Amino acid sequence: MTDTRQVVVVTGGTRGVGAGIARSFLAAGARVVVCARRPPDGPVEAAGATAEFRPIDLRDAEAAHTFFAEVAADHGRLDALVNNAGGTPFGLLAESGPARQAKIVELNLLAPLYASLAAYEVMRDREPGTDAGAASITMIGSVSGSRPSPGTGAYGAAKAGLENLARTMAVEWAPQVRVNTVVLGLARTESAHLHYGDEGGIAQVARTVPLGRLAEPSDVGDACVFLASDGARYISGAALHLHGGGERPAFLDAASVNH
Repeated sequence: MTDTRQVVVVTGGTRGVGAGIARSFLAAGARVVVCARRPPDGPVEAAGATAEFRPIDLRDAEAAHTFFAEVAADHGRLDALVNNAGGTPFGLLAESGPARQAKIVELNLLAPLYASLAAYEVMRDREPGTDAGAASITMIGSVSGSRPSPGTGAYGAAKAGLENLARTMAVEWAPQVRVNTVVLGLARTESAHLHYGDEGGIAQVARTVPLGRLAEPSDVGDACVFLASDGARYISGAALHLHGGGERPAFLDAASVNH
């Protein structure tokens, strides 16, 4: 009997936000493949199911091509890709060399481009209007791509480019593949302390978010499941802002009136 469950690849799906995305898809009944350069510390599990791990460095375009062809061949289909892998350490532009900045752009822009191109090769033969529907690619963007990003300048520039890339793919690859972006704000993961400090710092940062907390990985996962679902069948080229209401303008607190 043919397994008709969605097959989903989550890049960087072994920890943090990526693992949260993988767990949301597992809970929704999908077959999930997570990939990263290094294996997870433990299995990525949810709802009695476990994600399959495959190692890959997506900065290698040829390796990406082989990877997605093998996933599709082994599972019989590829329904969705979530380009989550990325990140950056803190570093002011003038204090970081060009080689470091180039690596950040490579990880956060070129790797998702290579992964998307490779996934499209196996997604483009789908027949629109069939029960499978259109395939889905979701980019995990960042609010850093639409505002100044001191300390993570190359990362912000790459995320801005990623969102633009998604809009172009949505036009070029329709109707077989829908492409969208989740524009993520501040998130709480096991590495949150590297960006926000100790628990006190994290709590202070959370208070700057209108909804009063940082995003949990499951929040991101639920958004990705929706964008890959039939409920989002007419959504493509869109940017879903997942930032808890955004950031309160600093001038409002600095002003001496209207408090």
